[in-house]
Amino acid sequence: MLRQSRPGGARRATRVLALSLVCGSAAGAFANDLAQRNYPAVKETFREVPMPPGFHVEPTELEGPVFADAQGRTLYTWPQLKLRNGYSGEAAGKTACYDKVVTVTAGLMSPYPPGVKLPDLDTRPSCTDLWPPVLADTDAQPIGDWSLVLRRDGARQWAYKEQPLYTSIRDYQAGDTYGGSRRKRRADGSGEGDAPAGRVPAGPPPKLPPGFAVKTTSLGRMLTTHQNYAVYAYEGDSAESVACVNECLRERRPTLAPALAKDFGEWTILERSPGVRQWVFRGAPLYTYTLDPEPWSLVGSDGPGWDNVFTQRVPALPASFTRQQTLAGYVLATAEGKTIYTYQCGDDSVDQLACDHPKDTQVYRLAMCGGGDAARCAEHWPYVLADAEETASSRAWRIITLDPATGRIASSEDPQGIRVWAYRDRPVYTYAGDKVPGDVNGAGTGEWRGKRNGLLAYWIRDDYMKGIQ
Repeated sequence: MLRQSRPGGARRATRVLALSLVCGSAAGAFANDLAQRNYPAVKETFREVPMPPGFHVEPTELEGPVFADAQGRTLYTWPQLKLRNGYSGEAAGKTACYDKVVTVTAGLMSPYPPGVKLPDLDTRPSCTDLWPPVLADTDAQPIGDWSLVLRRDGARQWAYKEQPLYTSIRDYQAGDTYGGSRRKRRADGSGEGDAPAGRVPAGPPPKLPPGFAVKTTSLGRMLTTHQNYAVYAYEGDSAESVACVNECLRERRPTLAPALAKDFGEWTILERSPGVRQWVFRGAPLYTYTLDPEPWSLVGSDGPGWDNVFTQRVPALPASFTRQQTLAGYVLATAEGKTIYTYQCGDDSVDQLACDHPKDTQVYRLAMCGGGDAARCAEHWPYVLADAEETASSRAWRIITLDPATGRIASSEDPQGIRVWAYRDRPVYTYAGDKVPGDVNGAGTGEWRGKRNGLLAYWIRDDYMKGIQ
């Protein structure tokens, strides 16, 4: 007989650990969730895998568990990615990041031809200046998915699943992942043809039953099926009983556990009816939504009482930020309602170096936002300033000091310096062309809809970005 739940709200407290409200239609609930003040910092669990001596797994705020060296520095790979006019990145078992400074474009992104001189060559770093390879000792031996690849100079470099490993000089301390992200990568690890071939944190597999996966999103590490369809939970359910029955099941499909599956870790099994066994994660029975239009859609959480499920949530946003409704979804905004934008930049070189950090060349950003004029950039794309009394409480959202004339990092004692909010250690901006809350007139400004050199609105949900930028 089907186990239905009785009325009552006591069970909701147990579900706080598992879920985060992501209801696009529930404005009040989402507003309360924006700063996530009510959600504990639950970390994603992972499967133990063999590792060479000197390496370990490090928890991170945005990317979940990652591999790290003895100093805690995150390890990254550079997976090969198909661009418009060829491939960039590293094929399995091959190294392509070296100490030679690249001086000209590669022509990987049409319509720009190869051979154009790159900017700031007197200070341009080489690939290994930014991405030191993770070298192995002479007596190192492969273990598990860890192998060794030979560099051109004869040095041996560690690789994971045949992808050579690097650290990033943009990471300052253990748990930083400023060098790159798993976000915006497809199920096979590839990215978007309009975007640069960026670096990706390497890490152990999450501790999941067969048939599930985890995707990095703006809201956290989201649980999906192995086909990358979102997984949901219903607020009326508990670990022992379900309220989604009868008519509810026309659009919601329970995620079923095999007959021989057993409870383990954060995962349990609920027998909905004789022989029908449903997976439960952190006390929440799991479902898919039959009307999800495509993989990684989150529209199933728009229904009353339905939530997406996360193995780990992102840290709290700055308390002064708000969210604003647009015709295409919700965006992150300042206290005054101005849409917040992030800057994306990757140069069209063989080594695909990023150019979006204050320590990178500012030529691309200044050309895009102000025709090379810093004053025009500041007028059209002002930084999001932090009030004097504001403080940062996470790695994801920091307050940094910049020289507004150059866009470079400045000393906190510099009289010309300004305190600005930064996401992933990169400044965020508003747009002068946005006149009222909910305007996103600057979204997709720049090359290839802002993906290669430009500005993107900070959409609250990743699926709001689909087809917009």
